[in-house]
Amino acid sequence: MPVVDVDPDELRRLTGKAEKDDDELRSDLFSLGLEFEGWTEDDEFQLEFAPDRLDRLSVEGIARSLRYHYGEDRGVYVPNTNEPEWTIQVEDQPEERPYVTGAVVRGLDLDETSLESLIQLQEKLHATMGRQRAKGAIGVHDLTMLKGENAVDGGGKSIRYTSVDPDEERFVPLDSDQEMTPAEVLADHETGEKFADLVADMDSVPVIYDGIGLFSFPPVINGRRTEVTTDSRDLFIEMTGTDQWTVDHMLNIVCYALAARGGQVERVEVEYDDDAPGDYAGRTLDRPDFAVRTKTVTHDRIESILGVELDPEAVVDYAERAGLDAEADGTGSLYEVEIPPYRVDVLHPLDVVDDIGRALGFNDLEPRYPDVSTVGGRHEDSRLEDAARDALVGLGFEDLLNFHMISEEENFERMDLPMPDEGESDVLGAADPVTIREPYSEDYTMLRTWALPSVMMVLENNTHRAYPQDLAEIGLAAHVDDSENTGVAERQTVAGALARTDASYEDAKARLQAVAEAFGKDLETPPTEHPTFIDGRAAEVVLDGESVGIVGEIHPRVLVEHDLELPVAAFEFRLDGLA
Repeated sequence: MPVVDVDPDELRRLTGKAEKDDDELRSDLFSLGLEFEGWTEDDEFQLEFAPDRLDRLSVEGIARSLRYHYGEDRGVYVPNTNEPEWTIQVEDQPEERPYVTGAVVRGLDLDETSLESLIQLQEKLHATMGRQRAKGAIGVHDLTMLKGENAVDGGGKSIRYTSVDPDEERFVPLDSDQEMTPAEVLADHETGEKFADLVADMDSVPVIYDGIGLFSFPPVINGRRTEVTTDSRDLFIEMTGTDQWTVDHMLNIVCYALAARGGQVERVEVEYDDDAPGDYAGRTLDRPDFAVRTKTVTHDRIESILGVELDPEAVVDYAERAGLDAEADGTGSLYEVEIPPYRVDVLHPLDVVDDIGRALGFNDLEPRYPDVSTVGGRHEDSRLEDAARDALVGLGFEDLLNFHMISEEENFERMDLPMPDEGESDVLGAADPVTIREPYSEDYTMLRTWALPSVMMVLENNTHRAYPQDLAEIGLAAHVDDSENTGVAERQTVAGALARTDASYEDAKARLQAVAEAFGKDLETPPTEHPTFIDGRAAEVVLDGESVGIVGEIHPRVLVEHDLELPVAAFEFRLDGLA
């Protein structure tokens, strides 16, 4: 979950609620779904929230939500924008990063607090919506340090988004005093090294020029010439990425935050060359795009989901208090709801109902029994899982709860397991993985196909702890299976590992034998081969005649890969084998 540092005094100032003490603020924030995680060294709130509300990544966005919560603001607010003076001319940009957007914000009075808030918003957007700058990256520049070239039509000023050979041009990057080429930045600059992978496969790297020369090397680093300070009053914001929708909505969030600081937003034209890659060749875009979207939701759906009876006037009132605009049709059974430009999370009518419910106050809803004749109880699968967990803990294992998501590297490569070409393999874990199309992090790109890699990661991260370490986990594993309705086969799996100086196959089998006897199962262990385990020290786990897993000693190659310096014996089997 994203965590944002927020100065409570700044919240009081931006909301106009000087009388609110810290406890009242925390309570109000909790009503909005923002959880207080603690204090920073500078006596600021650390607030955690669901990653859907990216407009709350700054103190300005949180203050906006509070003002709606307090009834100080109502309905959809769209900042006024001035006519464009600047143009971003797009030509010969890299195909890997074809899209750009921008805006000018004038008349700011930046102090240290507001500048730090802008920087935090920039970095939090990079980490979330921008996918660590891979999908979208933000550059903020001091407008007075830019010299615009003459626009193509002869009027206004322009900058140019294009690409160059990384060894050709030179500029002075942020946090440096010397001129460097983009290639030198990637090799020798701390920030360049950190984000070098984003442009590593590009023959020509993305750059932005003004009339003086190169001033931005997205998505890696800005030039020092246009660095923003507390003396900056007018800003030029540019964003590049792999998706126009993403960079446009990131821009909206930043512009709304700066408008809350008294900035005047000025539009920028983005002119794509006729031969530009992507979906906008030959087009001119007027940005920022502050168009208001509309969702339709029925009155019956609002009442059935929230469980309360509301008249149409109340629905409209709650929608306005949530920062939306709603208009009922003549019968009061249907609403057209307008969504402000900074809300990237409203994708479905249910999101509108959620906003109305929060404005109503979920804590104020009276609980009631559902109108059904059944009584809830534990599912047999859940009982089996609890029983297996009790048995493992009783045998001395420490119970783990790991993420079900993992990376291909951890699931396959580091376990010495080859990536499957397609379909399911006979080797445990070597199944066609369920991958995430646009992963938030390179550490979580797929659902794990087995749980033992997660257990090995825990051992790797705890080499500073005392041994022996006996760890076990019962959790989800999945793989692609076209025979399933969902296209994915899911199962609960049991994995355990014994890390100790004398760990052996016999130790792991003894634990398995005890578990099998606790469930009245007959255990057999015929020899088998598996690349994660030592040949001759691995066997199938067969319960009541059915092969359900593997047990053995982890191969030294896998141990070295995980920085483990002592033997590990491990097992994994399907939980339903104990049923």
